[in-house]
Amino acid sequence: MQGNQPGGMPRQRSETLEMAEPSYVHGASTTALLGETIGAALARAARLWGARPALISRQQAIRLTYAELHARTDAIAAGMLALGLDRGDRLGIWSPNNAEWLLTQYAAAKAGIILVTINPAYRVSELEYALNLSGCKAVVLTRAFKSSDYAGMLRALVPELAHPEGIVRSERLPQLERAIVIGETPERGFLPFAAIAEAADRASVARLADLAPALQFDDPINIQFTSGTTGFPKGATLTHHNILNNGFFVGEAIRLSPEDRICAPVPLYHCFGMVMANLAALSHGSAVIYPSEGFDPLAVLQTVAEERATALYGVPTMFIAELDHPDFAAFDLSSLRTGIMAGSPCPIAVMRRVMERMHMRDITIAYGMTETSPVSFQSAIDDPIEKRVATVGRIQPHLEVKIINAEGHIVPRGVPGELCTRGYSVMLGYWNDAEKTREAIDAAGWMHTGDLATIDAEGYCAIVGRIKDLVIRGGENVYPREIEEFLYRHPKVQAAQVVGVPDAKYGEELCAWIRLNEGESATEEEIRAFCRGQIAHQKIPRYIRFVEDFPMTITGKIQKFIIRERMVAELGLDPGEAGSRAVERDATKT
Repeated sequence: MQGNQPGGMPRQRSETLEMAEPSYVHGASTTALLGETIGAALARAARLWGARPALISRQQAIRLTYAELHARTDAIAAGMLALGLDRGDRLGIWSPNNAEWLLTQYAAAKAGIILVTINPAYRVSELEYALNLSGCKAVVLTRAFKSSDYAGMLRALVPELAHPEGIVRSERLPQLERAIVIGETPERGFLPFAAIAEAADRASVARLADLAPALQFDDPINIQFTSGTTGFPKGATLTHHNILNNGFFVGEAIRLSPEDRICAPVPLYHCFGMVMANLAALSHGSAVIYPSEGFDPLAVLQTVAEERATALYGVPTMFIAELDHPDFAAFDLSSLRTGIMAGSPCPIAVMRRVMERMHMRDITIAYGMTETSPVSFQSAIDDPIEKRVATVGRIQPHLEVKIINAEGHIVPRGVPGELCTRGYSVMLGYWNDAEKTREAIDAAGWMHTGDLATIDAEGYCAIVGRIKDLVIRGGENVYPREIEEFLYRHPKVQAAQVVGVPDAKYGEELCAWIRLNEGESATEEEIRAFCRGQIAHQKIPRYIRFVEDFPMTITGKIQKFIIRERMVAELGLDPGEAGSRAVERDATKT
């Protein structure tokens, strides 16, 4: 049994560390990093692949070639300058997936404006916090999406929003000057999105041309908020160099080319959409396709079949919804060859179904976090199947990773510890938060992820959980993901999530939430009997609940802290019991 530090990190003997091969890997590569800005990459794409499709927004019936995308982007960027936005200003975008989102992303980059990506699930107080922390000078938003009245929420926050030309003077948002709405119908107090390009004049076009050589690829260009569950979200500040190169190498791993068409139902406000889809496509001349504003499994299936998509992205819950859709068999998905499953632990059983039933033999797993742009590890399309379904692959080019124990020492291969990343992908820091930046990035430049991982002799990485999700039962380290993967083997189980809850005797006990396959039923004892003799007795969940759904973020990540909170309340447990780290945990890494 290993002793543990208070945070649950395993303690290792120093003589073991000296004898064994260390858990350190680096991504040596003969492929050079891209030394250009996003705007320069778009100009290059227009020269190389001008007539090829760049963007297909299905819900809007919009199709743009690279030449058309470049021309529209330049017009919008010049319009932004004409409206008073300058290099280094912050521009918020609060919208689900649409063509305007991509145009705003690239136009801001062209003008050197820092794009602040705002979660479409935010409400008034969260929006106020994000806009004020980043100091947004303007915000682009859609009028409404599903039950969210974005225009109404901004009006509630900014009652001064009444100027006919969309100029704001607000007490609660003193730096905000303009609100720009996506849509054709006029909205009082908002500037229509189409008016941005219309505002461009000779002077602003000339300024844009002068800016191009002045912009540097190390300039900050994006602020993404981490959706922390304790305290307020932090704004990870990313550069052109961070995200353009990460998108490029993600695309290299799945061997993208101008012939490829990526179906991207993942949210654009998140790195999965704006980097791994948009920038991967841009850097390879591929097309990116948005099947709908928000995730809809039927729209994804229709899009893949009708657009002959070659790549499909998603988190595991998205792939499960697509596979289990009642009309799944009606769609021809044979055009698919590759894609990425990421965002949360990828169950082996789901991965196998995707490869076999969706023709995605070259699908890869990717792992990372917002603060590292995001991807650090990715499987290769020619990796053995057991490696592609049981690990997150090997280190990405030009990056370093080490696995450390609580004392900061590198652990031997195969031993769990905290994963730390260093290299071009690491963020500049958290916007206007030097203290949190110092806590996350150490003096040697290592980003401490908070994820528990192992690296094997061949360099493959397995994520075994979050430090804050690690369960210490009676002094034994128990990794919830290991139990979840075992439960997936039960023929009736569609999905499972395991958490630790407070216990007076053992410090923590295990609780499993299980979603069964449609039409199936099971008992708690049946699940426990399945576990007996197959996994160690201390890993068998004491509490089992059968559920229809799991609490999730808009990006499809399971919110384990909510499962814990609900079980603590249901069972009448004391969150303060010894050994408990129960309620306030961060389960949000990419």
